[in-house]
Amino acid sequence: MSRTLLLMRHAKAEHGQAGADFARSLNDKGRSQSEKVGRLLAEHGYVPDHVICSAALRTRQTLDGVLGAMEPGSAPEVEYSEAAYSAGVDALLEMVNYVDPDVRTLLVVGHNPTIARLAAGFVGDEALVSYSPATVAAVELDVEWLYAAPGVGEGRLLN
Repeated sequence: MSRTLLLMRHAKAEHGQAGADFARSLNDKGRSQSEKVGRLLAEHGYVPDHVICSAALRTRQTLDGVLGAMEPGSAPEVEYSEAAYSAGVDALLEMVNYVDPDVRTLLVVGHNPTIARLAAGFVGDEALVSYSPATVAAVELDVEWLYAAPGVGEGRLLN
């Protein structure tokens, strides 16, 4: 059974003030970017049935834009995770590894540098250079989530 892992960096956010990073919201460009990604995912046939989303405001708003631009009725199970906000690559990958094996398409919405570093493990070092806000990588896996790891599966940047 094939699975798809979608790794997305949150869309463009307002500049933050010291200590208020968790509460930063998307700016107008970011709202537009998130909707564009939703349409892009739908065009490629990527409809997530489960989402791991950092609990930060800008990631939640990004996810709202993505899902709002997709087909009505495509309401995945969403896991808002405070741990994903500050997670490193290993911790974020561990969250992926514990996803229910019945999930076919998993969307992870997170932050740099973690998202870019995780994506680079699947798509190559280009992700470290070109993972600007609202970038998403798609990784096709032929293993259960438990065995998902860099070097397993084939991935590419979608935008």
